[in-house]
Amino acid sequence: MPTPRRTMHPMEFLHMFIGALMALTILLQSRASGLSATFGGSGASVAIQRRGAELLIYKVSIWLSIAFFALSILRWYF
Repeated sequence: MPTPRRTMHPMEFLHMFIGALMALTILLQSRASGLSATFGGSGASVAIQRRGAELLIYKVSIWLSIAFFALSILRWYF
């Protein structure tokens, strides 16, 4: 006997869409710093100044992460 087909709730689809957009914006922010900077090999600490499109992508990723977290809490209760 075949199992019944499960339909996707619109909130679930929105959650997946926001998650994919958030992953894309985070991947677009990568810097060419290499593996040595990950472990503290960069030497001097430099303040990062974001301008233009980089600032926009940074802010969009913050808002997408807030929306993703809020939607996670909403899906928990509904």
